[in-house]
Amino acid sequence: MVDISVKNLTKFFVIGENLLENLSFEIQEGERVAILGRNGCGKTTLFNILTGQMDYDDGEVFVNPHKRLGLISQIPKYPAGFTVEQVLRSAFAELVQIREQMQQLEAQMASGSTKEQLNRYDLLSNQFQSGGGYAMDVDVDKICNGLGITREQRMQLFDSLSGGEKTRVNLARLLLEKTDILLLDEPTNHLDLRSVEWLEGYIDSFKGTVLAISHDRYFLDRVAQRVIEIVDGHAEFYSGNYSFYMDEKQARFDLQLKQYEQEQAKLKQLGYTVERMKGWGINNRTLYRRAMSIQHRMERIKKTERPKTEKTMKATFGQKDFSGDVVFQMKNVSKAFDARTLFSGVELKVGGGERIALLGDNGTGKSTFIKCLLGEETCQGKIQFGPTVKWGYLPQIIHFEHPERSLYDTMLYEKNCTPQTARDRLGAFMFQGEDVFKSVGNLSGGEQSRLRLCMLMDEKINFLILDEPTNHLDIASREWIEAAIEEFEGVLLFVSHDRYFIEKFAERIWLLEDGSIRDFQCGYSKYRSILEREAAMREPVVTEPKAKKEKPKGGTKDAEKQVRRLEREIEKQEAAIAGLDSAIEAAAADYQELTRLLGEKEKAEEVLLDLMDQWERAQEILES
Repeated sequence: MVDISVKNLTKFFVIGENLLENLSFEIQEGERVAILGRNGCGKTTLFNILTGQMDYDDGEVFVNPHKRLGLISQIPKYPAGFTVEQVLRSAFAELVQIREQMQQLEAQMASGSTKEQLNRYDLLSNQFQSGGGYAMDVDVDKICNGLGITREQRMQLFDSLSGGEKTRVNLARLLLEKTDILLLDEPTNHLDLRSVEWLEGYIDSFKGTVLAISHDRYFLDRVAQRVIEIVDGHAEFYSGNYSFYMDEKQARFDLQLKQYEQEQAKLKQLGYTVERMKGWGINNRTLYRRAMSIQHRMERIKKTERPKTEKTMKATFGQKDFSGDVVFQMKNVSKAFDARTLFSGVELKVGGGERIALLGDNGTGKSTFIKCLLGEETCQGKIQFGPTVKWGYLPQIIHFEHPERSLYDTMLYEKNCTPQTARDRLGAFMFQGEDVFKSVGNLSGGEQSRLRLCMLMDEKINFLILDEPTNHLDIASREWIEAAIEEFEGVLLFVSHDRYFIEKFAERIWLLEDGSIRDFQCGYSKYRSILEREAAMREPVVTEPKAKKEKPKGGTKDAEKQVRRLEREIEKQEAAIAGLDSAIEAAAADYQELTRLLGEKEKAEEVLLDLMDQWERAQEILES
């Protein structure tokens, strides 16, 4: 069953410049689909069209009318004066109305009841129960615990929350609505690792359909079954998760480039032949007609476009040589706000070249720890830096002294550089043309991060501190900053919830938890396995009695028949897979057909594995 269908969708904001152009795709019931594309390509616009919040200029949009659709938007809005609890409870609006009607009937029936009232009450009671009315409180507590929304926070005004906290509460409300189709627009932004992992588990058990816009590559790998990428207003399809998408995208690029180069070489050769034959055919009409025939054939050849390579930023961190054994060390460092202790008794020592991730749940004090290290916050204890250490810092919340200044003027005043140098540095960070005259205060969060990095990278440093460096950045920008960090040879200390980023760079992990810092001298994968092993040791081991294998009722004869039947089916399935392999080789030049065939082969191999499992179980029964 189709849950969403989009046919030839066109949307423009400026006449003659289409944001979405003849966009077409279908989403089947129960699918998990990632919507990818660069910032500004129209992903959020597409979601707003699907929910009816925005109109479109041409095409057809179908959303299953029998399904409930819910959207997590980037900027949630609710009436003024709403508390977090009221926002959460708004998910149960229909159930609350039913309960109010039941209460009114109860009051009316207190002094006597009619048959009609009893029937009405019975109907409402069944609706309330089947809709989960008696489990509302349990559901709210369960979702809030999973997403780290505390009891105290539930009493706060929604408008008083930060952008990240609002997003988290809105996500909780959507999950409480128990919708059939989830549209998630950057759902992991501002969630800590524990909450993101909880959300992944929720989606894994969710029975409905999920469309997710996200720049969290680890999340996409865990959640997405296929990918739709919006490129120049059109849809490109990939039948796998993010890792599959990356490999397949590169394979398609290589194939298209090869076809383009082969075509160009052939056209060049034919063009050379035509020119020679025209020269020879001045006095020979036959040769001249043959030359014109070849030229017409060249014009009719369907030419492959040269594949486009995306523009990337080209810059590296300036580096200062480090001499000595210790970059910094902490002795008995503590920090508290009023009666709340963030961390105490911290003893840490960092040497040259180390790459450290500082992890912990939201609110544990990671950013405060960084500020204490840099002297922006006071703390107890001793922090000592090596004599040749020079650090550069990218904070989580970007602040500019003069937000009214343009990017160009900001570089001139704050970096004290020449006009041409300012232009060159901004250009390296994809600020080009008229963009450099935008005021800093009007930049998006991602653009402000990019500008701050532009200013930071010019400085010669040997200790780089990053607080949530990938927030607000699209995937292409994240890959660029990763490339720059890979070339940086100094010490790296970073706070991040981007598991892909952590996996790539962390060689040592500090976990800020329960007021202390645990030091793990390992990367992210080993760190996760240590935590999982510790959690398993804390849980009581429950051993279940081993189930007895039952023989088929027909005895050994039926078991033998089943084994032979499965062997025949396995042979047929292997032959089908071999046929698909041949078809895949034949379709090497057609990447759309190739993608379809690869998807078929993947399903066929799953069927084969299932048959092999059945055969193995039948064989065990036969031998027992």
